[in-house]
Amino acid sequence: METVDKIKQQIAENPILLYMKGSPKLPSCGFSSQASQVLMQCGQPFAYVDILQNPDIRAELPKYADWPTFPQLWVDGELVGGCDIIMEMFQQGELAPLIKETAEKYPQPEE
Repeated sequence: METVDKIKQQIAENPILLYMKGSPKLPSCGFSSQASQVLMQCGQPFAYVDILQNPDIRAELPKYADWPTFPQLWVDGELVGGCDIIMEMFQQGELAPLIKETAEKYPQPEE
């Protein structure tokens, strides 16, 4: 599978997706840490891709997204933005409703 196809598939299959360095529990950079912390505060499950473990995605995603930096938050197939935008939306009370609305649109199967 081509890297771009893999990216498209990840975005399509995960309504709330964070491309980041490391994982939400063990972030490898301050910006990824901030972004994942804020997402966790929104109280909905989200998927993530550790770009440090996926150098092909790390190389291709900035071109595909036309966004040069990480983390990148994708919601409902759309790029929301990076750390600054995520933090600003959270502080203005815009992020939590967006995340909640998206999570409700795509209910997770009960485990």
